Amino acid sequence: MTTGESIDRRRIWDQLAPRYDSAMRRTEPLLVGRDARARVCRQATGDVLEVAIGTGLNLPHYPAGVRLTAVDLSPAMLAIAGRRATELGLAIDLREAAAERLPFAEATFDTAVSTLSLCSVTDDGAAVAEMYRVLRPGGQLLLLDHVAATNPILLALQRLWERVSLRTAGDYQTRHPLSHVLRVGFTVLDSQRTRLGMVQRVRAAKPAT
Repeated sequence: MTTGESIDRRRIWDQLAPRYDSAMRRTEPLLVGRDARARVCRQATGDVLEVAIGTGLNLPHYPAGVRLTAVDLSPAMLAIAGRRATELGLAIDLREAAAERLPFAEATFDTAVSTLSLCSVTDDGAAVAEMYRVLRPGGQLLLLDHVAATNPILLALQRLWERVSLRTAGDYQTRHPLSHVLRVGFTVLDSQRTRLGMVQRVRAAKPAT
């Protein structure tokens, strides 16, 4: 298996859900940095959609006053995110849905957020196109993910690890989300790479007209 197309991602993430938070506490500081989620989420405004919310690790980092909606493919992940929202005193509309088929009308949200998620959806290009569709004109897209490295040696190592990560978590290491952001029509406002080019943050806007 090389493409990951036959992977049952819902089953994988339902199984990973109980130990996901503890795994991320160990690996996330090394992977993206301790404050990476906060840097992304604090830019959100208005009606906010988080795509592939997982267990809700982003929830503490959103500004007060935003109106939150979120989707995830995994019911087990959503259950944990719901409990986290309740503990934080947050009102949030949680929906079970795939990132490639968002159950919302066009021009519904002011901000779309996806952190460490496009690496594990079946079709990341379709997911970006869906976020474009549901954003209002002038709305913003906020992304954080690990991506294909520009260094050929690191890229080769990523490709080797991808053979394992696809089987265990449906997780790609060598994707290029920025190319999809540009293809669907977003205007890139900021794009930064960290961790030797293997992690990318993107802020983009849907044209106002």
